[in-house]
Amino acid sequence: MLRKVSAAAFAALVLTAAAKAAFIPENFNTAVRPQDDFYRYADGGWLNKTAIPPEYPRWGSFDALIVRNQGILRVLCERASAQENHASPVERMVGDFYASGLDAADINTAGPSPLEFEFMRIGAIKTPDDVLVEIARLHRIGVPAAFSFKSAPDYKDSDREMAEFSQGGLGLPERDYYFRDDEKSKKLREQYVAHVSRMLGLLGDTPANAQAGSEAVMRLETALAKGCLPQVALRDPYASYHKMSLDAAGKLVSGIDWRKYLAETSAPPFSDLNFAHPDFFRALSSTLAQTPVADWQVYLRWQLIHAFAPYMSENFAQEDFSFNGAALSGTKAMKPRWQRVVTTIDESIGEALGQLYVASYFPPEAKARALKLVGDVRLALRKRIQTLEWMDEPTRARALEKLDALTVKIGYPEKWRDYSTLVIDRGPYVLNVLKAKAFEVRRNLAKIGRPVDKTEWGMTPPTVNAYYRPARNEIVFPAGILQPPFFDAKADDAVNYGAIGVVIGHEMTHGFDDHGRQFDGQGNLADWWTPESAARFKARSSAIVNQFNGYFPIPNVHINGELTQGENIADLGGLRIAYAALQMALAGQSREKIGGFTPEQRFFLSFASIYAVKFTPEEALRRLRIDPHSPGEYRVKGPLSNMDEFANAFGVPEGAPMRRPAADRFTIW
Repeated sequence: MLRKVSAAAFAALVLTAAAKAAFIPENFNTAVRPQDDFYRYADGGWLNKTAIPPEYPRWGSFDALIVRNQGILRVLCERASAQENHASPVERMVGDFYASGLDAADINTAGPSPLEFEFMRIGAIKTPDDVLVEIARLHRIGVPAAFSFKSAPDYKDSDREMAEFSQGGLGLPERDYYFRDDEKSKKLREQYVAHVSRMLGLLGDTPANAQAGSEAVMRLETALAKGCLPQVALRDPYASYHKMSLDAAGKLVSGIDWRKYLAETSAPPFSDLNFAHPDFFRALSSTLAQTPVADWQVYLRWQLIHAFAPYMSENFAQEDFSFNGAALSGTKAMKPRWQRVVTTIDESIGEALGQLYVASYFPPEAKARALKLVGDVRLALRKRIQTLEWMDEPTRARALEKLDALTVKIGYPEKWRDYSTLVIDRGPYVLNVLKAKAFEVRRNLAKIGRPVDKTEWGMTPPTVNAYYRPARNEIVFPAGILQPPFFDAKADDAVNYGAIGVVIGHEMTHGFDDHGRQFDGQGNLADWWTPESAARFKARSSAIVNQFNGYFPIPNVHINGELTQGENIADLGGLRIAYAALQMALAGQSREKIGGFTPEQRFFLSFASIYAVKFTPEEALRRLRIDPHSPGEYRVKGPLSNMDEFANAFGVPEGAPMRRPAADRFTIW
């Protein structure tokens, strides 16, 4: 039976638990044998005693640390908001942004009025050309209507930024939500139409007009979705790379006046672009020609309110939550205002807030310890590549070159983002969000045609996550994740290597998964594999696809092995590499048991603990459909069941559930 706790009490538990190392024996369930179900052995006690807080659709180690971090950010924001004499312009910016977001009275009084000028422009549309111009104007303020336009590194010239047009414009999470014919999907589409109708009603539409408008939105978005590539296809970088001139794009897809669109953006002139998804733009061209202007007007009004409703009066924010939180993910209650505002500031001006965070909460010794761990894991991967039995010598040499060229970023950027042209004041809150979005659009588009700034970060310093970026061949670990339960300077090596060490190995392995392996050491899309090594890799990656296709977290709904392939490869590779790094670190040291467990056992227990997680039923289904990560249970059981090292550590015999048959076990990295 689950223990019921209030949100406040649960937050107190979070702060206590997150401050400890990942290895917490109270979270075990020793009634389960490790050989039968290691996930429930290592995490069963936690699963039995933990309830998902009502403000969350899932709850696990990542979420607990995110909440702890948000409490820290709240202190920084409140301090900045209360001060009259700020130590820096970024502190003033953070303080004013926070004050505007906490002013619920003014926000509720204003309603949608701060966006009135934008709605008036949409109301003035008369022709399809006007529609295209208004799409450009919405793009300038960060509203992703109809499609996406941005700057991105050239896949085959990674030192250069180029313009990129790609698919977009949907209100549901991805294209298949518009076409699945099971009863839950049909019901969700009905809920979506009702949600759009209620939003339009809040804007002042009559019930009849709101209902007609919401149906028009669904028709238009469905037409766009028909041209979208599905998520699995998007894993192939070649499917999203079509470099050409602007004139060539105009000839390939007639009916869209790109020069008229670009005249309304803040983009500099450019000679070529990545026309990423031509079939999508053919669908867009047809939709522009065939859809009445009045339908486009209601769609653009919807896109505007969809983008900004969370930052508006409580009736808009609550309606946004009713679908995107409750219907899609099963979340029972909205987060408190302070928490929503802190999250928005981190998303909007994260390197301003990040400067305050790093100065107070990320000591230099944490960065130094993390860098050592990265060096140990990189050395382990190097040794692994040198001895891979399935890789031939020419490919091995190129793989080692790529590993040696890997860039590592820890904690925070060397060069902070310049916010001097962004004006943030104490309200209205929604306009601060709009100005921050517009600033980011301008900053991004200004990069077109310029050299890639390789000092730039894709996550903010407080973020509890990490990433590998193929186009830069870099791994990045923000300060937010470099703390318990992932990293603890007071914990023994086995615990740290099992947690943050595995995360480091995971991100490194992304450079060699089904997607990342197609980029070379300089971040260029290039085939550096011999046909023989490529065929051997694909045989092993197919095995991991088949393994995960066989897992059914929900009855009759299995993990999508193709969609999750890269993450599953990185999970297995990260485990093996971090384990090897631990063995090197333990060389010459005492291997005594701590808490009754060997270093190897503590490594695997630490690993399993960071993936303890619970989902609402709605969120479990949503993630199975769109998330490239497998659910936490299978991120533990899937890779471990392939590892002899795990079997040896816990004496798992052949034929046990946690040991796949010898003929089915495989290794990639």
